Amino acid sequence: MKDTKLTVTNELTAPLNDLFGIFFEDINHAADGGLYAEMVQNRSFEFAPIDNSDYQATTAWELSDPQSLRVADKDPLNTKNLHYLTVDAKQTATITNAGFNSGMFYQQGEQYNFSFFVKALNGTQEVTVQLTGDSGKKIAAPQSITVESHQWLKYSAQFTAEQTTTTGRLVLTFPEGTRILVDMISLFPKNTFNHRPNYVRADLGETLKDLHPKFLRFPGGCLVHDGQLDPDNRGAMYRWKNSIGPVEQRPARRNNWGYNQTLGLGYFEYFELSEDIGAEPLPVLPGAHDPHHDREAPIAQLGDWIDDALDLIEFANGSENSKWGKVRVALGHPKPFNLKYLAIGNEEVGQAFFDRYPYFHKAIKAKYPNIKLINTSGPFAAGAEFERGWKSARENHSDLVDEHYYTAPTWFLANQHRYDSYDPKGPKAFIGEYASKKNQWYNAVVEASYMTGLERNADKVGLACYAPLFCNVDYKDWTPDLIFFNQSEVSPSVNYYVQQLFMKYQGTNNVDYHLANVPEAKVIDDGPLNDGLSPQADGTDVKFENIRLTANGQTKQFKGQSLSEKQTIRVGSTDADDYEVAFDVTKVGDEPKGAHFCFGEQDLDDTFTWVLGGWGNTDSMIRTMTNGMDTDWTQTSWTMNKNQTYHCQIKVSGRHITTWIDGEKMNEIEIPPFVVQPMYTNLTYDKKASQYYFKAVNVTDKQQEITLDTDLFADGSLYQLTGLPDAENHLGMTNQIERRNVPFSGHQFILPPYSVSVLMSTKQFRTQ
Repeated sequence: MKDTKLTVTNELTAPLNDLFGIFFEDINHAADGGLYAEMVQNRSFEFAPIDNSDYQATTAWELSDPQSLRVADKDPLNTKNLHYLTVDAKQTATITNAGFNSGMFYQQGEQYNFSFFVKALNGTQEVTVQLTGDSGKKIAAPQSITVESHQWLKYSAQFTAEQTTTTGRLVLTFPEGTRILVDMISLFPKNTFNHRPNYVRADLGETLKDLHPKFLRFPGGCLVHDGQLDPDNRGAMYRWKNSIGPVEQRPARRNNWGYNQTLGLGYFEYFELSEDIGAEPLPVLPGAHDPHHDREAPIAQLGDWIDDALDLIEFANGSENSKWGKVRVALGHPKPFNLKYLAIGNEEVGQAFFDRYPYFHKAIKAKYPNIKLINTSGPFAAGAEFERGWKSARENHSDLVDEHYYTAPTWFLANQHRYDSYDPKGPKAFIGEYASKKNQWYNAVVEASYMTGLERNADKVGLACYAPLFCNVDYKDWTPDLIFFNQSEVSPSVNYYVQQLFMKYQGTNNVDYHLANVPEAKVIDDGPLNDGLSPQADGTDVKFENIRLTANGQTKQFKGQSLSEKQTIRVGSTDADDYEVAFDVTKVGDEPKGAHFCFGEQDLDDTFTWVLGGWGNTDSMIRTMTNGMDTDWTQTSWTMNKNQTYHCQIKVSGRHITTWIDGEKMNEIEIPPFVVQPMYTNLTYDKKASQYYFKAVNVTDKQQEITLDTDLFADGSLYQLTGLPDAENHLGMTNQIERRNVPFSGHQFILPPYSVSVLMSTKQFRTQ
């Protein structure tokens, strides 16, 4: 076999611009108890059952004497922060807060800034503040704070830790006879990222900066549009104006991931963070539509929502003489943030959003024509809602369209050329959320292979970011994630290092090149979708009847099944390449769930499934399970009503799947073959660094080689990531893959099994 040979024509092609960035959403306690450096949980006594059914106003606090210590709302600090603690000490009383995880992290020699708001009710009062371990052991010298104002007033103190602990406590002691009101009890490490007040953890901020992201998408995610329409409602959608200004005046809000969101980390802090890590800010605003609860503002009442978008742009970019520019200046940032991107909506489904989007688009473009507006195409990689979003984007001339997909590695391998056929003259794709289901090295390598395709299609793909970004290991809502942490440690996932490689060595332009004599691709799966047939309940009671298989000119009837919970019964199988399955299904349970019908089933970890009433009984989807990892290939909005019988049909022709319900076509998809190329590559040039970057990914278990028919990389360097397919970083075990940065010379480029590599040239100045 001839050597695989790289030839470089050296012509610069598509610019990569801000291609690779990051996405922050407060999921997995990514903000409160995470990136946001506040150490006190429930600092303002605003936790409530609307956040979580287990929450109450004193959640996370230990009260020594409930008779002396009660939460009230008659004399609040302000109208946005209604609850506070009343202290009427019949005897010496204490309140204790352990923060998040197993306790607060105090590090010997580090300083901590304490503050609280207090209103005295009868003369001068004394409050003792202590930092302790979980057993009460002193961590820092106690401090006594004298309270004498009969108006709400902020008091502060600073502590220096004398010991290190991860089970720390904050303790406030009130002597007998104390009568005061207390609110906004806060403790921050003095050493925050870039030493800003009310800011982010230094270690997590540095971990983000080390990625070298080109943009930061924030603040979500589903939490942006999940909520009530009234901005003053405790369960409102995320409205950016609620998240700026003094933290004590920011209203707490329900986080749809099942906990409280203080909004201490708000829009001003997100803009600052973008600036501090060298990323373009990319805010996401709600489009007056909540697809989770089918609520939307009437079109005639969109004015306030559109004004929110226009005011945000003025806040970010306006002069110091503009209304919202003045607000930014007053917050401490005289210079504009130079906002370039703005997204309206997130994972929107249903016509209601797309009826409203044009009003936002026209108003924003009329006043700010240079802002790049991002439309949405729902939470699926294909299907009716996906097409609805792209249709809206083309009709409204959106600059980008937000695509989301979380799939098994096989989907990424099968879709390496997904964007080859996109129109370079139309809106660009923004892959706003993606991941391949696990945090193992094989998944990361497959993601790297896909990212080379995103680079190659930079004329059609504008932006891309892995998701989610953060996970506090004691509060997991979603996996996989890019960065894991607790109160004292940080563990970047193996996927993190792939993202870092592509961001740091992205380059500014693609370069034309050619690979000759590339070995043949290996086909993992290109066969027919046949094998077992299994009806399945999906968390509610369902009844299957009249199950029929037609294959090879014959029809076979199977026994009906009544199923509950996640019950599955295999009723038959087929070895035909082309076949049809028909059945009647009735939902008899009350839960907001539906039913599944598995076909081509080898076992429950490897099967094709028609999902009827997925995602909370809102969708009809075609799903695959591959090695226990699911992928939703296509989707149509559909709901299964209780006690209504549906006549369903699946037609399989080779790898083509079509479904109907009551004669109406629901889903249609061609499952592409799962193919592994021996290598995935791309070549870029960085005009700022005057360097070439040649990236090469090997997802196979065999070493690959490339002969370089160019001197571009003579006396260059090589950065290479290698590891076992199941390697996975954990807290305390953060180096499960090998990262090599070594000099490179010669013309033989070796790609070890399961590796991600980048060759870097020395400085090569170009006139072009």
